[in-house]
Amino acid sequence: MKPEIILALDVDSFGRAKYFVHKLFPRIKIFKVGMQLYTLAGPKIIQMIRQNGGEVFLDLKFLDIPNTVAQAVRQAVRLKVKMLTLHISGGQEMLKAAVAAAKDEAEKLKIKKPLLIGVTVLTSQSTRPAQVLKLARIGISSGLDGVVCSAQEAKSLRKKISGKFTIVTPGIRPAGIDKNDQKRVATVPEAIKAGSNFLVIGRPVLEAPDPLAVVKSLRVK
Repeated sequence: MKPEIILALDVDSFGRAKYFVHKLFPRIKIFKVGMQLYTLAGPKIIQMIRQNGGEVFLDLKFLDIPNTVAQAVRQAVRLKVKMLTLHISGGQEMLKAAVAAAKDEAEKLKIKKPLLIGVTVLTSQSTRPAQVLKLARIGISSGLDGVVCSAQEAKSLRKKISGKFTIVTPGIRPAGIDKNDQKRVATVPEAIKAGSNFLVIGRPVLEAPDPLAVVKSLRVK
């Protein structure tokens, strides 16, 4: 799988989100819709991205009782998102219910199941690699397609967890750019070398005078 950049659409208006989709697609093909934008615009933001040719990484980090999460996952499948996130800390029962719901709903609709990605430890937090490894093992053994972790932990996960799984790495920054509130960051080459498949970048692009120039500078090989 060739590594791919995801743009985090952490913006405060539908119009601003639409601007970045129009400006950066098809150089950016996947757009992350998180809590801020989804709370603002709901499913119509997903529809807008898909209508313009893009795909959606729905980053709502589901965490609740198993039935509630399973039903939320069903709704995400119906929205035809490419990927979605759940907190691994919700436990195996919750994760397995989500996996079963995603498979069942996708089969009913005769569409491709989205990737279910488990959040280990947020990149805004400090942590021990052993904690990330423990959570990642729980997520993968529960049937998730992959995990979210920083580049610092990705290399270790590749070595210590067998089989194929996807790694999504947030906190991507061009060299020399402010970390903002992120603690565990990496450049594109660092994340790719560590074994990350999807690299999530937000503010360095969203706040740039020329967003397209920044995206072009992020060489993914």
